[in-house]
Amino acid sequence: MRHRIPLPFSALILLLLSFQEATAHAIVIKSSPAADAVMPAGNVPIHLQFNSRIDHDRSKVMLVGPSGIQQRLTPAADSAADVLDAKAEGLSPGVWRLRWQVLSVDGHITRGDIPFTVR
Repeated sequence: MRHRIPLPFSALILLLLSFQEATAHAIVIKSSPAADAVMPAGNVPIHLQFNSRIDHDRSKVMLVGPSGIQQRLTPAADSAADVLDAKAEGLSPGVWRLRWQVLSVDGHITRGDIPFTVR
């Protein structure tokens, strides 16, 4: 005899599994500079807000300059649980990338790049 799972119950299980997968990673929901923003030369405050808490001790923020040279930024110690703040100082004109890597508190690593231009 075959047992069938009722359609509404199986749909609920699939929905819960997909929700769990979608919430398993820390994703940037707000950034400054924003993707493709144009910023003035000089000091640029960095602010990345995520959709979940992150492990600040195991998270990284880097700047990749127009020549490809990478510069590691030091995240502020007093940032909120879902935020990485840092200062980028003395940026010259050109196309830059903000490269981030975070560990969410559930153990998943996510990373990405945010391109912006300094004029």
